[in-house]
Amino acid sequence: MGFATKAIHAGNAPDPATGAVSVPIYQTSTFAQEALGVNKGYEYARTKNPTRTALEQNIAALEGAKFGFAFASGMAAIDSTLRLLKSGDHVILGDNTYGGTFRLFDRILSNYGIEFDLVNTSDASNLEPAFKPNTKMVFVETPTNPVMTVTDLAAVSEIAHAHGARVVCDNTFLSPYFQRPIEHGVDIVVHSTTKYLNGHSDSVGGFVALNDEKDAEWIGFVQNSAGAILSPFDSFLVLRGTKTLAVRMEAHDKNGRTVANFLAEHPRVQKVHYPGLASHPQHEIAKRQQSGFGGMVSFETGSLDNAKKVLSSVKLCTLGESLGGVESLICHPASMTHASVPAERRAALGLTDGLVRISVGIEDIEDILSDLDQAL
Repeated sequence: MGFATKAIHAGNAPDPATGAVSVPIYQTSTFAQEALGVNKGYEYARTKNPTRTALEQNIAALEGAKFGFAFASGMAAIDSTLRLLKSGDHVILGDNTYGGTFRLFDRILSNYGIEFDLVNTSDASNLEPAFKPNTKMVFVETPTNPVMTVTDLAAVSEIAHAHGARVVCDNTFLSPYFQRPIEHGVDIVVHSTTKYLNGHSDSVGGFVALNDEKDAEWIGFVQNSAGAILSPFDSFLVLRGTKTLAVRMEAHDKNGRTVANFLAEHPRVQKVHYPGLASHPQHEIAKRQQSGFGGMVSFETGSLDNAKKVLSSVKLCTLGESLGGVESLICHPASMTHASVPAERRAALGLTDGLVRISVGIEDIEDILSDLDQAL
């Protein structure tokens, strides 16, 4: 079954009660039981809900995973995955992750005895020296947010597994349409469904996909026990979104490549970060493990003042947090998405005050280019 067919049909069987083609929104907190200990597969909506179940089956199929769990946010999905760790465990964390991920490790998990070291995983040779006897997990994001560095997932997975460590990959930027980390040896894939999977900027959610039965059992236990579940309505919205994921991602990719090339040739842009450009340092790795490059582009304006001028001058692009919607969004990572990352760490990553990030939408490309050109 092809990807687009899976996106439309996996988990989306017609409703047995009415024949509804779209999975209904089961907006209920509890389910009538036929007798004591006898039910129709559902007892209480925190534990299980038919709309959420359909979504979990759908995205798991897209990632090539046996198990899937939907959460109230991407950070809830990551936090629940990290509950596989215990006090005293060590994590190798990619040195350029989303600011919220760094904050979770730095400000919360460190209080509970979870150790972590930041490593530039774009060069797999950096990984080996970072392992300790207590290293239990390698957590990477590829491409990274927002400087778009790429990690060789197969190489990292091979090294990590030799040390008995799990590999977790945040696949939000590419979606399973362009990258399926499990096929490259990754153990667990996490997403913010808020972004490309939903695709319409009207829902917040997260997802965990994996194949290991024991780990899946624990994450499912955490999902039910801690209760950070995705609501029926949000599950419905994401299910609607994944049905068009294939066509949307093709459009994002086409526009993203065009915008990246336009910016690379623009006299007022100093540098462009986009794995689809031949000048990108991990371009060949990206070509090997991705089937496309997506719609996320960042570029260097040279200063905070220049960045402010661009961000205050755009008319079509919307200044705001988040990404992956059909509309073009533009932001200033240093003061928005990565404000929780210390300034010296941002500087070391090339995440400067002059850096601007664009989530290229699926509008007519001429209109996007015209807006960026006049703003620059």
